[in-house]
Amino acid sequence: MAVIDLDKIRDSADSGNPWGGGKKAGTAGGGGGLPQLPNGIFRIIGLFGLIALGLLIYTGFYTVPSDSIGVVTRFGQYQKDEPSGLHFKIPWGVDDVTIVPVKRQLKQEFGFATPGATNPNQARQNFQVQSQMVTGDLNAALVEWVIQFRIADPKKYLFDVRNPAETLRDLSESVMREVVGDRTVDEVITIGRQEIEDEALIKMQNLTTKYGIGVSIDQVQLKNINPPKPVQESFNEVNQAQQEKESLINAARREYNKVIPLAEGEKDQRIRAADGYRLKRINEAEGDASRFSAVFKEYQKAPEVTRRRIYIETLQEVLPGLDSKIIVDEKSQQVLPLINLTNQKELIK
Repeated sequence: MAVIDLDKIRDSADSGNPWGGGKKAGTAGGGGGLPQLPNGIFRIIGLFGLIALGLLIYTGFYTVPSDSIGVVTRFGQYQKDEPSGLHFKIPWGVDDVTIVPVKRQLKQEFGFATPGATNPNQARQNFQVQSQMVTGDLNAALVEWVIQFRIADPKKYLFDVRNPAETLRDLSESVMREVVGDRTVDEVITIGRQEIEDEALIKMQNLTTKYGIGVSIDQVQLKNINPPKPVQESFNEVNQAQQEKESLINAARREYNKVIPLAEGEKDQRIRAADGYRLKRINEAEGDASRFSAVFKEYQKAPEVTRRRIYIETLQEVLPGLDSKIIVDEKSQQVLPLINLTNQKELIK
């Protein structure tokens, strides 16, 4: 068994014989041991080892952001979900990681595009075509809207649907055209915005659940809704006339609310006064009737005394109001000559 001598290898390298043997090239003899490697080969092997180790670390370790999860696939097949933080995967194309922002609210724009958007699926280039819609009364309208959603199931989002972003966009556009087509142009542009948003949100949520896209739609928000440009000026005039109409109606309602409550209050006051007067007269009549009944009851007990008392009381009420008083005795046969007391009083005055 041959033994490799490192001193001989070093000496052969210094003598210019790379394969050892203890002699220079061209001489006979030499050892019959294994071929000797030069120092440069070891350096190259070490360099390649360091490069391979660096590639292993660079391609094997990865970081998942705090608002995302990492979906790991091995040769294209789903393996697991990794939370946020530092993780390791098998490098050199064996494992692949897709970062999915499950905690971030994403959005898609329809009918317009925000400049400088970083999400390529946020808007389409031909967004003007998306905004053109036909209402239920066969009028045209330009509708712009936004949907805000989150990725609820990353596995479904990546593997169950071929192109989930475009599928969600087509689904949203179909639902919005359906909802707008069930209403008139006046409802779409003026009073029906909230109803359109609510109905579209419910239908989109149901369809995303049915198709298993793996997203959760949070909000549908209408932006600008305008008529087509050729009729936009006329439509603005109509809107201005409607606003003036509403202004006049509101002014009339203010005047109505100012006058009618005052009249109602006066009416109620007069009704209460009439009721009070009615109760007063009823109570007086009942009191007079009760008093008359009491007097009549006493009269029945002693008719002559009661008649005389009533006569005297009546005279007490009547006589003070008379200027001249003539008292005649019922037994006298003629009227006695009396002094003109009235003239005497005037003379004394």
